[in-house]
This record gives sequence, structure tokens and C-alpha cells, in this order.
Amino acid sequence: MIRTKPSGRLAVALAAVGVLGLGLLSPVAADALKAAAQPAASAHPSSLVVRTDAGKVRGDSRTGYDQWLGIPYAADPVGRNRWRSPQPVAKWSGVRDASAFADRCAQNSGWDPGYEKTITSEDCLALNVYVPDHAKAAAPVVVWIHGGGNTGGAGQDTDPRRFVEQTGAIVVTVNYRLGALGFLNLPQLQAESGNGPGNYGLLDQQAALRWVRTNISRFGGDAGNVTIAGQSAGGSAVCDELASPTAKGLFTHAVIVSGGCSLQTAAAGQTQSAAFVKAVGCDTASDVLACLRATSAADLLAAQKKAGVSPSVGGTAFPVNPATAVQTGNFNRVPVMLGQTNSERGLFTFQNYDYLGNPMTAAQYEQQVRATYGANADKVLAEYPLSAYATPGEAWTAVQNGSTSYTRQQLFGSLSKYVPTYAYEFAESDTPHFTSIFRIQQKSETARDFPFGGAVHVDDLGYIWDYLGQTLPYDDDQLELSHQMITYWGRFAADGDPNGARTPDWPKYSASTGKLMSLKACDTDPSSNRAPAACSKVTDGFAAEHDLDFWASLPS
Repeated sequence: MIRTKPSGRLAVALAAVGVLGLGLLSPVAADALKAAAQPAASAHPSSLVVRTDAGKVRGDSRTGYDQWLGIPYAADPVGRNRWRSPQPVAKWSGVRDASAFADRCAQNSGWDPGYEKTITSEDCLALNVYVPDHAKAAAPVVVWIHGGGNTGGAGQDTDPRRFVEQTGAIVVTVNYRLGALGFLNLPQLQAESGNGPGNYGLLDQQAALRWVRTNISRFGGDAGNVTIAGQSAGGSAVCDELASPTAKGLFTHAVIVSGGCSLQTAAAGQTQSAAFVKAVGCDTASDVLACLRATSAADLLAAQKKAGVSPSVGGTAFPVNPATAVQTGNFNRVPVMLGQTNSERGLFTFQNYDYLGNPMTAAQYEQQVRATYGANADKVLAEYPLSAYATPGEAWTAVQNGSTSYTRQQLFGSLSKYVPTYAYEFAESDTPHFTSIFRIQQKSETARDFPFGGAVHVDDLGYIWDYLGQTLPYDDDQLELSHQMITYWGRFAADGDPNGARTPDWPKYSASTGKLMSLKACDTDPSSNRAPAACSKVTDGFAAEHDLDFWASLPS
């Protein structure tokens, strides 16, 4: 591990101790020693019982930090509250136990541990607060929005103990409504309220941010220094919130991890929603909303398998596509950190084909390219011929990595015109894959041998948090990378700038140079005398690595 030199008060105190050993302690040194011995002002609550605006909550003490789990930030979205903007939570008397997570929001089963069965609870609008023992007064706050394709996941998937202990920041993780329960967009809902249709889950996130603004100071946090961060669908939600006028002032920095920046149109959302209503069997009801609200969550989830619903533009909260907002500068202008893994799409090739026992065929490769790229398909097939790859699946991964990286590069450039933008690529290709894939690989030779092509979607999360309840077997160099990444994130959360001592300088992104931070570990020989280390560096090779000149040449 890298050893840092003592600094500030600690250095003065150590110097004074050295003089004291010689029996020559001066009055100045004695004063310095006394000052250093006084604890710094602490942000940590003096008790595990904290009063929120809705009532008192009692948390739980852990090694190095305290946690308050399952705190409701909005009323249960059931009955008449189903498909309504989040409503105020009812106040309670006495002290509410906050030592256990709330229910996860309703969702179908998946491959992640803990999600093997369908979850039908709608009593789920709750958040979790983690406060390190050594937090200073008015500590920076990070609000984490989980991923899961807007159909799965929960705040409890993320265990931020390493992050809070290393950075001194407070972390809040959030549940929000998912799938059709979170994103239904119908004219009848528009008639009820002009704010909600198509984005109830996103409005839940804003309600959680308002809870933070009102209450986080009671946990020692700075309500004026809040970083909103998320990965995958959670990263896309961060960009949605950047574009939302009703989210203005709720956060001061933003982190987008492997997330896009686009909402489908209201018309597309309504088309999806109409298909969902038909799948439920409420399309012929005299009162469609009454029929839907009387249907069980289990039946709604079953219908969602046949007709899914995604977030869409709509209402006063999300009046414009975030892609348009960032291109025109019409968004909440705060510093942004954003990036991706170097083989984002390798996960999805595996998930959609080989994991199901049906590796992609040559015919399927051409079919997918034509369906995805339309009039540009012939050019794509010529640029990525099957003859250049061992399997059709590898060709498809390369194609998707290229087009996804081009879209990401465009987002880097759009944001950097208006706000300080720090772009990165997680390039640690030898990393153990994230928990779900790692577990599958223990049992499946197919998964072990699959050519993922590098670090895949979600692989970087384990370097920031313990994700999905499992610590992965990182080597010592990778642990140093984790420490470095947490350092970068902690500084960004504190000041909107990841730079500081003992880490490579990370320049603001500029479209003219295309330079970004490549995050990776060294490959230190265990038998050498060299210490484990991260080997992150600034690179201008992102465009060449992902063939972005080709993607830029295609007609839009």
C-alpha cells in the first residue's frame, strides 16, 4: 500500500512529540500538540436516534460507520397513490426502527443474488443513510441511484462502507418505482396530473433528494453539497434529473456511470403503455385507471413480461428529451463526471445469447445489424466482417461497443461545452466480473470461457462499493485501483473536481483533444520488490480504440 506523509495538524503534532522525546518542548510546540489532540468538529450524530421531519429514527452502529436503513421518504404508492406523484409520508410518534432495509420495489425475478423470485411489494419508497465515524462537520453527501434497466434492483444492492470510511462522505441509497408501476404513460394519467405520466420513478428520486435537502444536516451532512450519482439505468436517471427543471437546486455535482442521456417520446411511451394495458386486460374497462389500480402487483408484473414500459418525456418535470437539453445547454449546470467500461456490450451478448444456451449465429448477426443500424447496415457489416472475428457474438460485441462508445463520446462533448466534465473509461480488462457473472462462472464452463472482450457493464462498481453483497477476489494492484477510484470520487463529491495530491492529474474533457482518464491496475510481479499500484493514466486513444472515426462518418 502507498504510505502518505503526515500533513497539517498531524505533522505538527508528530514534530512536537519528537521534540518532547528530547525534553525540549517549547511553548509553541506544546500549544500545537494540545491543538492537534483536540478532535476536529464532527458531523457524526451524537446519538443513533435522529429526528427527521416525519419523526425519530433509530439506526444501527457498525464498525467504522453508522447506518439508518429503510427510512420512508414518501407515502406508500398503493391504492389511489398508484401512478401518482410521490405523496408526503405520514408522520409517526415515538422512535421508528431503522436497522433493517425496506422492501424492494415490485419487480420480476432476475439473475442477481436476492432476486431469484418475483417481488410484489409496493411499500418500498425508502432510503438508507450511511455516516462514517470520522465524518467532519457538514460532510459532502452522495445520493446513489441504482441500475437495473428501470425494471429491477434496489438501494440495498450497494454497500458503501469502504467509500464512507475512506472519504468521510455520507452516502444515501434510494429505492424508486420500477417498470410499469414506475413509468406508465397514459392520457388518463395526464388528465389526473400534468406532472407524473411516464416518469413516476424519476419523481421518486426527486422526492428522495428533497428529503435529503430537508433532513441530511441532522445526520451531519451538508444539504448544499449533494452529488447525485448512478450506474446504467441509474446513470441515465442522473442525466434525466440534469434536464429536469423541478430538480434544479437539489444537487451540486453529478456522476453518470455507463448511463445514456435520452428519454423516449411521450407518444412512444403511450404506445408501450397501451400495449401493457391490453396485456393486463383493462383495455376494455369503462374506467381503465380503476381497473389497473384494482389489479394485483403480481398480475401487473406478469403483464409486464409481455409488454414492458420504459420512461418517457412528459409533464412539467421532464418536458424535453435530456439529449436535447444537454446539446443546447438547457440543463441544470453542475460539474459532471461520467464514463464507461471498455467492453460495455460484452455483458449483453452473453446475457441474450450464450447464457440462454443459444450462441449468436451468422444469420442472427446480420439480422441484428440490419435491425439496429438500418440504412447504415451495409457499411457496418463491411467495417465489422464476420471473417475478422472468432464468432458472430464477438463481432456483435465489437459493433455494439463501437456505437455505444461513439454515443458516449458525443455526450462527453456536449456536456463539456457548458460545465466542467471529467470523462473516463474503466479499462481494467483482467478484473473479476461483477457479482452475478462471477457467481455464474463458478458453475458454468460456458461463462468462464466466454470472450467478454474486457471490462463489461457493471464491472467497475465493485471498485467503488461492495455490490450485491459480495466482495470480489481482487488482486493487490486492483485493490490499489479501487483506493484510487474512491479517492477520485470522494474529491469530486467534495469539490466537483477529482484532482489532488498523489493521483494522476485528470484534465477536464475537451472535444478538441479527446483526452480522458483510463482507469486500470498495474500488473506487478508478486516476486518483485515493487509495491502494488494503480496504472491509471490520461489517454487520447479512446476514439481509435473504439473505431469512432467510422461511426462519426455514418449519416445520422
